[in-house]
Amino acid sequence: MDVATGRILVACMGNLLRGDDGFGVAVARALEERDLPEVVDVVEVGISGVSMAQELLDGYDALILVDAMEREGEEPGTLYIERAEVPELDQYETREIAGFAADMHQTDPMKVLVLGEALGVLPDPTILVGCEPEETDDLEDSLSAPVRAAVPRAVDNIELVVDQLLNRGDDQ
Repeated sequence: MDVATGRILVACMGNLLRGDDGFGVAVARALEERDLPEVVDVVEVGISGVSMAQELLDGYDALILVDAMEREGEEPGTLYIERAEVPELDQYETREIAGFAADMHQTDPMKVLVLGEALGVLPDPTILVGCEPEETDDLEDSLSAPVRAAVPRAVDNIELVVDQLLNRGDDQ
């Protein structure tokens, strides 16, 4: 599979009503202002693993998954850009994987990747673009200052990743 001639999905996850969990949605909206290549599709997939799986069923050669991602000890607004490491499917029972699709609340990006892998639609490479949130538990319709400041940096980095994927294919 050659990413340089294929399609790239930029899937932006998040919940606008949970503060910094809306990071992915803010990135999707900012990407609308950029001049991305025609082979790049940017979609808001909300918080449902089902939405993500449905998008992947259209067949993509690379996936960039954007979401608020918590890591221990990192400052709010810290960006993570890394190749995804999908857990082995044999760690999960079939019923558990099916539950990932049904879970409509605070979907974990790793569960989405496991679901995509189980359905045989998860492309390689899959790149994660995450941002350390400040607050995702309270009902809040705006991003914190550090996460808001991270949005344009994330967009710039996504453009760089897209360029690398298109210019180097799987050799990135």
